Amino acid sequence: MTRSAHRSCRFRFRPGLVLFLGLCILPARSEANVPRLAVFDFEMINTSLEPTRPDEERRLRLIDDELRNLLRRSGRFDLVDTAAAETRATKDVELRNCNGCEVDLARNLGADEVMTGTVQKVSNLILNINLYVRDVPSGARRLVASVDIRGNTDEMWLHGVRYLVRHRVLGEE
Repeated sequence: MTRSAHRSCRFRFRPGLVLFLGLCILPARSEANVPRLAVFDFEMINTSLEPTRPDEERRLRLIDDELRNLLRRSGRFDLVDTAAAETRATKDVELRNCNGCEVDLARNLGADEVMTGTVQKVSNLILNINLYVRDVPSGARRLVASVDIRGNTDEMWLHGVRYLVRHRVLGEE
């Protein structure tokens, strides 16, 4: 468009107006389309020769919080409060060894999907973070994701869980 043609146009391009109009016509996200996800706390599997240390127990809670925050911020899940169910369940049996009881717990909470996780400590340097997602109505596994980390630090544990969420759960590049 030449300069003179631009002057004769009745409508002038205004980026702010276009953005505003674009936001007005976008469909609103329906909460009904977002799956209700029960996310249970990570559990430690210690196959190393060293006992689980207090800083590792603290790191489990650190990545629990990070996982939930990342999932919540993605807007792709409606997180279900699992606190009451976890207190009852973890006193009796570890979720990773309960033969699918996490599906029943999630069903009782009204969830569509359930996510559990483990951190396997192979040694003080080598750890493996695992996430498992099951469909609640069928009990079928929808996702199994794993990442190895080298380094037993807050930074490495957080890096591992962020990688899993970004690349495996959300499927981002």
